[in-house]
Amino acid sequence: MSSELHDPKQHAPDGELLDPAQVLTRLADVIASRRGLDPSSSYVARLLAGAPDAALKKVGEEAAEVIMAAKDGVAEKTISEMADLWFHCLVALVQAGIRPEQVLAELARREGISGLDEKAARRAQQKG
Repeated sequence: MSSELHDPKQHAPDGELLDPAQVLTRLADVIASRRGLDPSSSYVARLLAGAPDAALKKVGEEAAEVIMAAKDGVAEKTISEMADLWFHCLVALVQAGIRPEQVLAELARREGISGLDEKAARRAQQKG
């Protein structure tokens, strides 16, 4: 990932992120800035140039790696693989013209709603 994103001012003295949601916003902006660049000069440009299959294939690969890491029970490996998955999901979102803030808003909308109720509401909406 890009070193452009590392800004020590974004961290509290204990290393905790001051605004974790901003990480996704900044990363999506960097990803979007790679659109149209020479694919040989940027991994993200290569993924975007191979739209939609290149990024979506990576999402699938990374999801499988998250599953394997989680089953192994090694937290550091799970975190690393999840970061890879989220990164490639962000590439897929940028490719689709969707901002991470939209996904966060949907998660916020669902907050406090039972997962079972949410699924039932989606099923009812699809039928009607």
